[in-house]
Amino acid sequence: MRLIDTHTHIDYQDFDADRREVLARSHSLGVHRVLIMGVTHANWERSWQLATSAEGLYAAFGLHPIYLDEHQPSHLLELRAWLERVAGHPKCCAVGEIGLDYFLKDLNRDEQQQLLEAQLDIAREHGKPVLLHVRRAHAAMIATLKRWRLPRAGIVHAFAGSREEAREYIKLGFKLGLGGAATWPQASRLRRVIAELPASALVLETDSPDMAPSFQAYQRNSPEYLPEICRQLAELRGESPEQLAEACLHNTCELFGWQPDAVP
Repeated sequence: MRLIDTHTHIDYQDFDADRREVLARSHSLGVHRVLIMGVTHANWERSWQLATSAEGLYAAFGLHPIYLDEHQPSHLLELRAWLERVAGHPKCCAVGEIGLDYFLKDLNRDEQQQLLEAQLDIAREHGKPVLLHVRRAHAAMIATLKRWRLPRAGIVHAFAGSREEAREYIKLGFKLGLGGAATWPQASRLRRVIAELPASALVLETDSPDMAPSFQAYQRNSPEYLPEICRQLAELRGESPEQLAEACLHNTCELFGWQPDAVP
């Protein structure tokens, strides 16, 4: 199988002791490309240095809604400047992780919305897809995306919405990121939805070190678990792991403008 992990935080300190080994094991298991999310102004440089240090690593840059209190107005200006600085570099693949989080009650929704819209503008200006964090906020996100109509669309990370919400994102050109959440038997609604989604809309992810799959319950998540996540999701969908992996690889490459044949 050839796999791409479309959402990780392997720049986090959780991996400082063994990051090189984790990436080597992941590659040996077929995970050939790994995307690293930017979540605050403070982690962009670290993510970029990591992405440019090895083959198969890519970076996205954004201001995540759960760190709302850390973001400053100047960081939006610096995000635009950062994207101009690395414009055209193949390692810079998206604006993200950005979005809306209505699960955490102390996050001001109006401020989140303003931050999201500003970053959607930046993504459109720079011709980049967006990597979206959406928790308990699908209606607001879909309404926003309908107004923006981004030409490059992006990925709804850790999709856990309904069939109807999935259809709306797909109509807008978005891919749906699937990871360890659906490996938990108690996620019955999500599992039913995933079984019915078109393969053309799916991409794979781990969200490492978070959202560990059921077979690594309450442990650090890792890109090396993506092959088993893929296998379990394929079983859920009634297809082979190879079929799902290849469909997701082509979907990811289509989104980021990569050539599938160039993924070893």
